[in-house]
Amino acid sequence: MSIAKQMHEIGDAARKAARTIAFADTEKKSSALRKAASSIRTHKDAILSANRADMDDARKAGLGEAMLDRLMLNESRIEAMAAGVEQVAALPDPVGRVLESWDVEKNGLHIEKIAVPLGVIGIIYEARPNVTADTAALCIKSGNAAILRCGSESLRSSLTITEALHEGLTAAGLPKEAVQLVPTADREAVGILMGMVEHIDILVPRGGKSLTERVLKESRIPTIQHLEGNCHTYIHAAADLKTAVAITHNAKLRRTGICGATESLLIDADGAPSHGMAIIKDLLDGGCEVRGDAQIQKLDARIKPASESDWGTEYLAPIVSAKVVSGLDEALAHIARYGSHHTDAIITEDKAAAARFTREVDSAIVLVNASTQFADGGEFGFGGEIGISTSRLHARGPVGAAQLVTYKYVITTKKPGGAMRTG
Repeated sequence: MSIAKQMHEIGDAARKAARTIAFADTEKKSSALRKAASSIRTHKDAILSANRADMDDARKAGLGEAMLDRLMLNESRIEAMAAGVEQVAALPDPVGRVLESWDVEKNGLHIEKIAVPLGVIGIIYEARPNVTADTAALCIKSGNAAILRCGSESLRSSLTITEALHEGLTAAGLPKEAVQLVPTADREAVGILMGMVEHIDILVPRGGKSLTERVLKESRIPTIQHLEGNCHTYIHAAADLKTAVAITHNAKLRRTGICGATESLLIDADGAPSHGMAIIKDLLDGGCEVRGDAQIQKLDARIKPASESDWGTEYLAPIVSAKVVSGLDEALAHIARYGSHHTDAIITEDKAAAARFTREVDSAIVLVNASTQFADGGEFGFGGEIGISTSRLHARGPVGAAQLVTYKYVITTKKPGGAMRTG
């Protein structure tokens, strides 16, 4: 069978399954997810075996450390994956919610705006096999069918995880075609997927800049996406030193290969001698390369000079750019120029400065005295996310089950006495 024919058969099956799952009741969807989580745990050894094979091939192919970290599964990550699916199962059903309602006196209309599924969601992602479970669970909970296309490096792992998800769907009496993984690593499948307008309603690229740029350029399907996560942490002059050191360490080094990792550090000039010295030393001692401006370089001989390109770079590695700014105005201007509208944080005890920062920074997520690595659907209580959107249409920030819906208007029209209105 040609790849084109295979892809369109997947699309036909997804469209049919979407109608069934759209009308599934809350308990049936939640039951499918609970059973899927149980199957993930039951198939732990098979998933780990598949992942070891993926990791071996990835190392032979010369995949970088950040990508290897994203690809790697262990027992704790598999348990976190299963627990995330269960968390999604426990969420309120986003389908059928009355988002707004009102009466129009002049014509007697009663109008309700009701949440409904999007339909079929296509997700293209790269090395992280846990995305298979995360995104599928969110699609099931929100009554959508999913077509998943993982990166070639995670194909074995993702296929094994998908088998566990199918067990959950089948056990709950829902079609397994509600979640389908494209079973080929051939890149032709991606090109076909981006043109399947008759089968897919929304496309989500979840990966590196090159993948997202390709989807934005070539897709004929509307997308939910972010291009990159050049996240900033700004150390304001009124920051508490202990708080600033701890948060900055977490924001940069907890996991360096995720889109919410801080990539650029801004330090207020008034706090540079004390705060800057402690923060930079902590990062350097923790194995992080620091690329700084002339003032930052004075703090430690290990600091490398930053170039202009560093201010706009998403490293996804233990590297951070660092710059001294004259105050809040310059910090805001720097973020506006070099930021990616993803996630930015301020560390300060000054409530007025914090309020201005949150008001003026135009990002999907803005934090006060917290790590940028909280930019995550699980941390938001969503049970996971299909991605972090920097789009201005439909959804922004972590896209969980409640964001994977659209709406329709349901109108009842009655005259006094119960007679139907005709216009």
